[in-house]
Amino acid sequence: MEKGRRLELMKFAVLDFETTGTGPADDIIQVGLVIIDDMEVTDRYTSLVNPGISIPSSITELTGITDEMVEHAPKVDDIMAEMYPLLFDCVLVAHHASFDLGFLQRALRKTGYPDFTGRVLDTIDMLRIVFPSLPTYQLGMVASAFGIEHERPHQADSDADVTAEIWTMSLDRLLSLPLLTVQRLAQILPAETSDLGWFMSEIARFKEQQTPLDQSIHQYYRQFALNVQDWGDEDPVRDENDVLELSDSFEDVYDEVKEALKAKFEHFESREAQEIMIREIEEAFQNDRHLMIEAGTGTGKSLGYLIPSLYYGIKHDEKVVVSTHTINLQEQLRERDIPLLHDIFPVNFKASVLKGRSHYLCLRKFENRISMQEFDTGKEDAITAAQMVVWLSQTQTGDEEELHFGNKGAAFWHTVSSDAESCQNRHCPWFKKCFYHRARHDANNSDVVITNHSLLFTDMKAENRVLPAYKHLVLDEAHHFEEVASKHLGKELHYLGLTNQLLWLFKDSRNGQLPALRTKLQRYDDDYRAATWMNGIDNLFPKTLLIKEAWDLLCEKFYELLQTNSEPGQIDPGSLVMRLKKESLPPNWSDFTDLEEILEQHIQDVYKSVDSLVQDLKEVQEEYDVQSFVTDLGGVAKELQAAKETLRFFMKMADDNFVYWVEAGTYNKSRSINLISVPMDVSPLIREHFFDNKESVILTSATLSVNKSFQYSADQLGLKLPVEAEENPKLKTVQLPSPFQYRQQALVCIPRDFPMIRGRSGEEEFLKALTESLTDVAVATRGRMLVLFTSNRMLKLAHAVLKENLRPHGIHVLGQGVDTGNRSKLTRLFQEHKACVLLGTSSFWEGVDIPGEALTCLAIVRLPFQPPNHPLVEAKSENLKKRNQNPFMKLSVPQAVIRFKQGFGRLVRRASDKGIVLIYDTRVIETQYGKHFLYSLPGPKIEHMPVERIVPRIQEWMGENSLEVT
Repeated sequence: MEKGRRLELMKFAVLDFETTGTGPADDIIQVGLVIIDDMEVTDRYTSLVNPGISIPSSITELTGITDEMVEHAPKVDDIMAEMYPLLFDCVLVAHHASFDLGFLQRALRKTGYPDFTGRVLDTIDMLRIVFPSLPTYQLGMVASAFGIEHERPHQADSDADVTAEIWTMSLDRLLSLPLLTVQRLAQILPAETSDLGWFMSEIARFKEQQTPLDQSIHQYYRQFALNVQDWGDEDPVRDENDVLELSDSFEDVYDEVKEALKAKFEHFESREAQEIMIREIEEAFQNDRHLMIEAGTGTGKSLGYLIPSLYYGIKHDEKVVVSTHTINLQEQLRERDIPLLHDIFPVNFKASVLKGRSHYLCLRKFENRISMQEFDTGKEDAITAAQMVVWLSQTQTGDEEELHFGNKGAAFWHTVSSDAESCQNRHCPWFKKCFYHRARHDANNSDVVITNHSLLFTDMKAENRVLPAYKHLVLDEAHHFEEVASKHLGKELHYLGLTNQLLWLFKDSRNGQLPALRTKLQRYDDDYRAATWMNGIDNLFPKTLLIKEAWDLLCEKFYELLQTNSEPGQIDPGSLVMRLKKESLPPNWSDFTDLEEILEQHIQDVYKSVDSLVQDLKEVQEEYDVQSFVTDLGGVAKELQAAKETLRFFMKMADDNFVYWVEAGTYNKSRSINLISVPMDVSPLIREHFFDNKESVILTSATLSVNKSFQYSADQLGLKLPVEAEENPKLKTVQLPSPFQYRQQALVCIPRDFPMIRGRSGEEEFLKALTESLTDVAVATRGRMLVLFTSNRMLKLAHAVLKENLRPHGIHVLGQGVDTGNRSKLTRLFQEHKACVLLGTSSFWEGVDIPGEALTCLAIVRLPFQPPNHPLVEAKSENLKKRNQNPFMKLSVPQAVIRFKQGFGRLVRRASDKGIVLIYDTRVIETQYGKHFLYSLPGPKIEHMPVERIVPRIQEWMGENSLEVT
């Protein structure tokens, strides 16, 4: 299409090909083409294509297109003859446009036609920009999210129709954006740089002729369209009379809440476990007690702690803080539970979510970045910035969780996220719009604040200046609290941690914050002060290069050390880990310390120079219009200083109560070096800052007990369990009854004659027996199976065999880290396929929710013991030995039992679920400690049998009818 054509004359040709593969030597087997003119479909063209070669079985499996179907279809020459005229004067549109364009150009050349030279646009780029919160760009998923019927995925005519619908919806959305937002998009994506930029300029020109600014719909500030007013102007959610009218009897209020629930949900039934939980927490608050309460799946934990928290917070005018381990659970509380409580609670309340600072956009940094057009090469940064400009016209929180970044978008976010060091606070022009300060203001004015474990420790280290003051705390997912404490009370320095600070100052001699500041100061070329500062900036560049060279060399030396000394047997074969001990340092350690001395000196020099520049400019920042530079450079100077101190702490191994280790990945090598220092025992600090300092701390999780005892969890957290005769103990423990009928819902099968793993040959024998058994079970259950591994390596080996074994039966096999590393994407794909086996490791042991018939069988390959040679496990074990305790029974077994219970919890997610758990690790029945695993389960039926009896027993248990694929 000619440059400069008007939008109303634009025609789009939406194209999709099915091919024999993805490479340049592959051939087209089907074409789908939809012509859109003036937003209406005016023509369609579709045909199968005879590629002249046999179609690979994997392509037939994906598309349903067979050799017989294309045998009498036209050749590509005839197809191009019919298609080429339709493309004339069109803008080409495709989903993953580079793929379809590549095949189109090769087909045109092959048949003697000239290349397509028109504009090319990609629906994925458009979706990213105009639907910034869309969680996936996979065509079928997008169609489903938009309510578009997708009859035959992976067939070109159906895919082209769906892509055309998605394109017109995206175009409608783009045209409905505020004019100012569209103008910003055209600025971020210049017309001369890409076809997407040209298109945005055309849209902007079109809208300028049509649309006035509409002040009533959006807030406009500093040339951005926003969806927020100034914070601090909100009306109170209730008055004093509302609180006075709230009954002094919690039971009365709870009865009222239950009545409201019955009115809202036709089939509402109160759950015994939830009732107990609500009363126990209310009592703990009233009596200033700590409570450990284990609540299994299906209890309704969230309402179980939110109802008493709200009542206590409102009635006593005291803030209650609820903390989760994962951002996912924070979001679930915000999106699902809090809105429900707003409907059913007798009085109005305010609940807010507060996350770590880096989760919020810094509007000042973002404005700076856009104004300076400071984007990395390639289109990624620009598209991410465009996506965020659209998002700003929609978001009320500025929380990155609402955005779905593609590829490198997260790197751009890091440059514009909020941080303490570069914040101008009340001096910032964006202060009353600031998302982070809005979130803190909301938290200060809330009855319940929902945060996460990480932020609790950030607040602790910041001497309680982050969270509002509180005396009552609920810890959900509490089994992770000690682990998060270790991470946050330790120190880490990643290769990129220091490198990114240096690159932020100088990408090279002409790009970066200091060169940008120099350019600004050049305007005052006859000003001796500006000349002095510019000279100082010029002198800084070689100094930062010296730091970068010394840091690169130190990280390379650490990687060499890892390659020769890394402990074998780690869970992930792609990572290298080595513990450092004062008494057994490498023979060439002086080479490392010499480099650290050089780094110490160079970083100190740069810090002093940058700090001096900042102090000078601070006096005249308004005169020279450099306020943002002053704030940001001051921030990076402090971060350089912090990196220097963390490095020194690690190299000197200054504290004997810490464990020190270095780790890296074999893929990014020295660029993935991470230096880690972690306290060996965090329980005294947890006790001091939380249990001794708060009036009431509630700890809840599905997995707090081992062998029906809370001893392990209490030891980890520095808590003392009450003794039987103790009156009014500070801590109470409660195990709630399960809401499920596990004896009827879950059968645990253990093949007692299964091989053990002993040595490399034993592993091969185990893997052979495992894949044979999993194949037989998967065929019997028609897939619907989740297999939990403890080793990535074994997962990958099993994946290849199972894929081959199950293909003839029409059963898909998905592997974490093989098909994709994205957990939610894998879960979604698993639920979509009616016959599928999902192999997962690490993150699949907990937090995955697959209710209903999608999951019938859970297989646990090995008991989830942590590798004993992990530095922290090793150090804790040594510590226990010094105290004459058995580290295996005191540490390794309880850790593994809790993980095992989490894995088991994936199977039964609701009262109607029924299924089988297979345990292929015979240690559960052959060892003394095995009973701790089985005894910790919530009462399923447990049987062991020869391996050949497993499939008949499964069929008997499930009943033939329930195994039909629905």
